Amino acid sequence: MQIRAYILLVAFSICFVTIGYSQPRNYVIKNGFSIGGGLTQYDIITDNFETNSANGWLLSMAIGAELPHRWYDISYNIQFSENKIEISGRMTDDVAGEEAIKYKIFTAQAGLNFHINLIGSYLTLDVGPQLQYNSGLELINEDQESYFINGYDALSALDIKEINHFNVNGVGGATVGIGFLKIRAQYIYGLTNMLNKLNDLTVADGLEDKFKGNQSMITLTAFFIF
Repeated sequence: MQIRAYILLVAFSICFVTIGYSQPRNYVIKNGFSIGGGLTQYDIITDNFETNSANGWLLSMAIGAELPHRWYDISYNIQFSENKIEISGRMTDDVAGEEAIKYKIFTAQAGLNFHINLIGSYLTLDVGPQLQYNSGLELINEDQESYFINGYDALSALDIKEINHFNVNGVGGATVGIGFLKIRAQYIYGLTNMLNKLNDLTVADGLEDKFKGNQSMITLTAFFIF
């Protein structure tokens, strides 16, 4: 009986402390839904290819919560984008050349963002992790299917299309705005090697340097909050 009474006393004390010293009930957590769109600039940071960044577009949705008793807010974000990138190549395998082989890549990203309030909710610093599913590298111009990648003797433009489809990113940026309209700029860096799947290619056998590349993505988004 004494053990049971002790357990009840501990449980009662925990409940009392939780109710008495947790966040006051007069705090009102404001939830909101946002939707928007914008532009992207996409690249892959790698020593294997010579690349040039190109512009694309994105759509964004988020569910967020304003925490008046904290110095930060949080939001769950989903982004869909079509991005473009150029890789240096040539028309034939035995003739030197400098052609921009144009690819597009679709991405779907889901992340948790912490919004550090610099000037209330009018200016925030945004950081957080992000999970990404992306397509392979798809050629924009079918006439370039027979092209070859510069830096390799027999690596064709089609050989490099199957890259890793699941990646992990780190996100940093800032949001500025008043009321229901805000603008957000972000830099998204790939923490995983999205070119790792290319190491399965026969052309990679015997190479001193394996394929390695990290995503680099800049986004500029305008969105409405409801």
